[in-house]
Amino acid sequence: MSGEDRQSQLAREHKERQARRAQQAQQPSAAKARRNTFIGAGVAVVVVAGGLFAATNLLGGGDDNKRNASVDKNVEADPSQPPALQPTPTSSADLAKLTCSYRKDTSGSPAKYVGMPPAKPNLNLKTMTITTNLGDVVINLVTDRAPCAVNSFAFLAKKNFFDNTRCHRLATPENSGLGLLQCGDPQAKADGKNPTDGQGSSGYVFNDENLGGLPYTKGTVALAQASEAANQNGSQFWISLSDETAQLQPDFTPFGTVSKGMDILEKVYQGGWIENPDDITGDGGSNAPKIPVIIKDVRLA
Repeated sequence: MSGEDRQSQLAREHKERQARRAQQAQQPSAAKARRNTFIGAGVAVVVVAGGLFAATNLLGGGDDNKRNASVDKNVEADPSQPPALQPTPTSSADLAKLTCSYRKDTSGSPAKYVGMPPAKPNLNLKTMTITTNLGDVVINLVTDRAPCAVNSFAFLAKKNFFDNTRCHRLATPENSGLGLLQCGDPQAKADGKNPTDGQGSSGYVFNDENLGGLPYTKGTVALAQASEAANQNGSQFWISLSDETAQLQPDFTPFGTVSKGMDILEKVYQGGWIENPDDITGDGGSNAPKIPVIIKDVRLA
């Protein structure tokens, strides 16, 4: 299939998904389910004049961010307008005064609640090591740019939140227009059969950080949240496995880059995915990798 044909196909599939969602949104009982199923959903790329635009469905959103509260991210943005970025600390003095705010997740998504992270982040954390059944993946953290995201991971890691969880979603240019591995759902089965993979959370949410501060190129690690909202970050995250992912709008908090273990991720990426015919998101949000990725432990140092 040529690139042009592939783009046409992606655009057609996107319109079909939008039509299905519009029909579901008219049904009150389906509306609530739709909000929940977007917790952990996928990403799709659609064609617009002049190139590609990422219509994202990566995990949850909030009402208190006016940048996103009045904008439907499934509607093509005006390319002439630069994205509004979330303020981030710019000096050591700012960071020293920083406190993080975490709040209860009221979306109704299934949660494994182990408490709330401390308000004061540890600014000295530099790496996160994810030990998997395939080997270690090491991430160099940008703690000064995403301190509250790193603080959340440090807390969950100490609580063994990620132990024995499975990375539930493998997106590729063929099934989603992007390349990424998504993990962090404590409820996920990652068998290509469970339609609700990607809905699980930590039971709390927190605000976006570092938006636009790190490109989503291969090796970038970012938090996952739903397309229609912001400031609803939780335990789920994704690792970019291809430069197609750089087409995404800067709506997802990047907090590090892979420095070791990319060969492991490449093997998983090349191994393909299990198509889930019962995926309730309609965007491949529960298409599992054929090569299972099981997180045994997460450590930050």
